[in-house]
Amino acid sequence: MLFDRFFDAIDHWSVATPSADATWFNGESLTYHEVRNRVDAFACALMGTGIKKGDVVAVLTTPRPEFLIALTAIHKIGALYLGINPTYTQREQLHVVNDAQPVAIFSIAHANGRSYEKDIEHLREVKSVRHTWRLDAGVSVGCLKSFEDFLQHGLSHSSSDFPHINRMDPCTIVYTSGSSGNPKGAVLPHYGISYGSYCDAREMNINQPRVLCNLPTNHLGCIVDVQGSTIVNGGMVAYDEKFDPSEMLRLIEELRLTNLQHVPTVLQLIALHPDFSTRDLSSLQIVAWGGAALSREFVEIYAQRKVRLFTIYGMTETCGNATFSSADDSVELLATTVGRPNPDADVIVADDDGREVPLGEEGEVWYRHEGKLLYYLNNESATQQTLTPDGFLKTGDIAVRLPSGHLKLVGRRSEMFKSGGLNVYPREIEIVLESHPAVAIAAVVSMPDKTYSEVGAAFVVCEKTGVTEDELRTWCKERLAGYKVPKSFHIRDEVPLLPIGKVDKQALKKQLLP
Repeated sequence: MLFDRFFDAIDHWSVATPSADATWFNGESLTYHEVRNRVDAFACALMGTGIKKGDVVAVLTTPRPEFLIALTAIHKIGALYLGINPTYTQREQLHVVNDAQPVAIFSIAHANGRSYEKDIEHLREVKSVRHTWRLDAGVSVGCLKSFEDFLQHGLSHSSSDFPHINRMDPCTIVYTSGSSGNPKGAVLPHYGISYGSYCDAREMNINQPRVLCNLPTNHLGCIVDVQGSTIVNGGMVAYDEKFDPSEMLRLIEELRLTNLQHVPTVLQLIALHPDFSTRDLSSLQIVAWGGAALSREFVEIYAQRKVRLFTIYGMTETCGNATFSSADDSVELLATTVGRPNPDADVIVADDDGREVPLGEEGEVWYRHEGKLLYYLNNESATQQTLTPDGFLKTGDIAVRLPSGHLKLVGRRSEMFKSGGLNVYPREIEIVLESHPAVAIAAVVSMPDKTYSEVGAAFVVCEKTGVTEDELRTWCKERLAGYKVPKSFHIRDEVPLLPIGKVDKQALKKQLLP
């Protein structure tokens, strides 16, 4: 169901199916009626502390019901939600808070062995911050006043005091990964969050899905693709605070989850886990991934489970996804493309002047829909570079359109490097490496070279021992032009991951330093 604002979905299902489970966490469930009551109490308390429409409110938390409640309450009073990843260093936290200037910070007290009291003390030195509250239950801890004390501020308010919210009002700030330079704050509208959630729900077409969510709460994959698409369809979100393939497989069996939605790297790690062949996964109706193509080997592994396979392509700035696969797409298409363009949006493969390139030629993906990025916070130049005067958003992703209409991603402009003056896209090389029968995960980064300026370095995780660098080099030479073949191959037991589950390529580059 399409709502103008995401919080409308909570309100709707709290009336339509009040006793249906909305969330699950650590063995405890909340119904839609309970979630709405907690959202409204939170929103009233926000107003009682003087927080108003247009203010920024930061939330530092792992995936848990408090995240959904805080996000929705902040949206309800017209404030902007700002997620802070619990794995951020203090330097990364401070960059986000200094740039966004929140008036309040809500934080869990601790998680995964880390206490956040000192982190919040450091952040409250930013002049805009007037309040620091604990998000989870418990007594006050240092500068984090208890959540129970916070709720007392809402006793003199009711839902009738909530301001009118236009669907194109800003509601969320998401900081990009910052792979090149400091992260930018993408300001997104209410309709973008709601529309993006609706698109995924519409395409997956599962009534009241039951979905695991362990993605970072500052990431649109969590806010929209997993949590959002589940809530707008009246489903249940099962929150987990960590990436653990064994735990994820256990929860699928125990909670009878219908959807497994994640990035390709995590799906690969799940399929490689010994429990994958022993757990009861019969409740799964769909396995979905985004961000890149899942290698053919793993597409075939999941296809043997007799579930629908579903791939999408989008980014923070598009809010809604730009492409979706179809139920009848072949293994070949699922492994090498990201589906066809979203029928609701204008999606083109363009040259630098915005002209569509012919079929089969490389170009940048441009996306146009009203529910997309409004602007980058405090960064007009980046906004102008990304948004065209006629409303297109330049994604920075390079793709080709096939005769079937499917898009095949080649790589990111920001990851592209020149070797001997020729363009090299790491993703193209990674797909070739992952087609090797022994390779589970491949990641390619650039490194300086005296002769060619830059060359590729490949990091590879193999499913079996005995694979050699020469074997991988020969495999690439048979399938790639010479200038694309990595100069070095590094076989590893594992590769570092970002909080979202994607490979941390900056960490890999550091491993190449002398």
